[in-house]
Amino acid sequence: MAHLTFAGGDCQSFTGGLGELEVAATSVRALIHELEARFPGLGDHVDRRMAIAIDGEIHQDAWSAVIGPRSEVYIIPRIGGG
Repeated sequence: MAHLTFAGGDCQSFTGGLGELEVAATSVRALIHELEARFPGLGDHVDRRMAIAIDGEIHQDAWSAVIGPRSEVYIIPRIGGG
């Protein structure tokens, strides 16, 4: 299973304070669905407001990005621009 870490405190309000967990998801799309099923509201929050780094590469709006069984996944706040 991939190891997931939440950077910052945004997501921990959904997880009851958990900052890390193991996930079975094999893609970003599956990750968002898994998070929503485990912690209602979190999948939507991640999809709309967060970026996902998989093994050091940051993905935004990349639902098909692959998550390997030993991947290190970080949920991080999106970087705003203007």
